[in-house]
Amino acid sequence: MSFARSILACLVVTLALVGAGTRPATAQDATLPGGVQIFFTPNLWLAGVNAAIKTPLPRVPEVNASVGPFQVLGHLDAVPFLGQVEIHDGPFSLLGGAVHLPVSTDITTHNVLFNGGTAGLIANAGTANLLYRVLEQPTQYVDLGVGFRPWAFTANLTLNPGILPGQSVVRSANWVDPLIAGRYHIDLPSGSLPSGFGLTAQGDVGGFGVAAHSDWRLEGTIDYTVKPWIDLHLGYRSVNFNYQASGGFDLGFNVHMKGPMLNATFKF
Repeated sequence: MSFARSILACLVVTLALVGAGTRPATAQDATLPGGVQIFFTPNLWLAGVNAAIKTPLPRVPEVNASVGPFQVLGHLDAVPFLGQVEIHDGPFSLLGGAVHLPVSTDITTHNVLFNGGTAGLIANAGTANLLYRVLEQPTQYVDLGVGFRPWAFTANLTLNPGILPGQSVVRSANWVDPLIAGRYHIDLPSGSLPSGFGLTAQGDVGGFGVAAHSDWRLEGTIDYTVKPWIDLHLGYRSVNFNYQASGGFDLGFNVHMKGPMLNATFKF
């Protein structure tokens, strides 16, 4: 049925914003003396998705679809809230982010079994990681730590009557995944490139069957310090989670999302 892509598009927008990561400090920042440093990073991520979504509808038990990054923009129902902050003090860094996102879309069917309908999704999610600097050198560093990622989804699906009577379903899922997190940064030597360039790899892995079966994020960026108070990051991010609701609910997500991203970090 063609409404599968509409439902998935709502989910894609949500996850694309949730997956946004916090800013990687440069190695030069790590050597600055004294005081707490605060970094705020808005994020733009052009993500496509491959997903399988389990539904409570007997005639459509699972939706499988792929959606490109530019197909999802028309499904935003309101301006989303998104923010990521890193607090760095000595060898410790606390990374946190939160999002609230309402999206909705009209459903197009073949107007046989059902005569169109509507779908909506309200998502709340966040990530909190506490990292410790296990390696620090003038041009590179390594952070390791632990954290958690809570997820909350409320999905609304209404199908208008056709040959079959109309159906309306509301389902919610809430869970928290434990995480193991890490980050590596290296400054690129000045030579063919101007000074201020670096590379960063970071991510986390979790779930472990405690809530989701798996929940992971991996990203890599090339970083450039424009001014002492702002950095730019161009890179690629991949996010995956596999969750099946417990307690007899027919609701499950197996989502893999990936695409290029552009971040800007403001330093305070």
